[in-house]
Amino acid sequence: MPKTSARLLALLSLLQARRDWPGALLAERLDTSPRTVRRDVDRLRELGYPIVATKGPDGGYRLQAGADLPPLLFDDEQAVALAVALQTATMSGAGIEEAAARALNTVRQVMPARLRHRIDTLQITAVERPGSRTDPRTDSGVIMALSAAVHARQVLRFDYSPPTGDSGGGWTPPRRVQPHHLVSRGGRWYLVAWDLDREDWRTFRADRITPRTPAGPRFTPRELPGGDVAAFVTGRFRGSGESDGSGDWPCRGEVILDLPAAVVSRYTRDGLVEELGPNRCRLVLGSWSWPSLAATIGRFDADFEVVGPLELKNAFEHLARRYAAATGPRPPLTA
Repeated sequence: MPKTSARLLALLSLLQARRDWPGALLAERLDTSPRTVRRDVDRLRELGYPIVATKGPDGGYRLQAGADLPPLLFDDEQAVALAVALQTATMSGAGIEEAAARALNTVRQVMPARLRHRIDTLQITAVERPGSRTDPRTDSGVIMALSAAVHARQVLRFDYSPPTGDSGGGWTPPRRVQPHHLVSRGGRWYLVAWDLDREDWRTFRADRITPRTPAGPRFTPRELPGGDVAAFVTGRFRGSGESDGSGDWPCRGEVILDLPAAVVSRYTRDGLVEELGPNRCRLVLGSWSWPSLAATIGRFDADFEVVGPLELKNAFEHLARRYAAATGPRPPLTA
């Protein structure tokens, strides 16, 4: 790759990584001169990237919002595949979470509005499971159809194939469900839904689903047993919580952390992490006691807000008193 082209790509990557860049700092990061940075910015502008110069003691540059950025040449299936891969990677625990989150944000910025809207409707819940295996592939079109039904709150009809090696005993009618969550667990995709014919909650493997069209009517979402999709799915696979979705932790709480989801997910194996912004996420976690849960949350060393329950708030107050007493003046030692 020519040196100028490589430098342009590096400059564009830096501009997408943060809101404002002083010109001198860009020159330092690119190992070049401020004059060369100005010329490279002009080249990117000629290619259609809206870069504005910011005034101030140092001066600098800012990449504007992505509405006018040149669209990437992705077809619909490629856009879905890329969004699924990057969203899953942000919860992978493989050490690439922060880079994947930045890549997803970069890709979203340069997507045309139609594809950007489709990606925004793709909301995935990742539930960790130890171990690995070779799992059957789930068609990206099925993932998109299930995600769209969850997002739109529309009744879903689909054919559900029997497990491998099971003939199924002949034809079975299509299933009718109210889709609640699309879940990724240990390399396999599941749909959590209310089965309208069986009048109960069910978890369906996505690789065995063949959606039917058109979609059904809209519905008012039911409350998932326990209110926590991570606990519900974990309980189902552990053989506990079949009716209440409570999982196997006696204490489970929810907080809002002032940390990126990619950072929190590295240290959270049996919880639910949901991104709320670049540096904010929702964490639902369980433990054997409320003080233990409070201490586990405290180890993230960040500001947070306790959503609930009251027992978790009380546990934080209990630990605050204990820690304050531990740092207070001690009585003199006696001989």
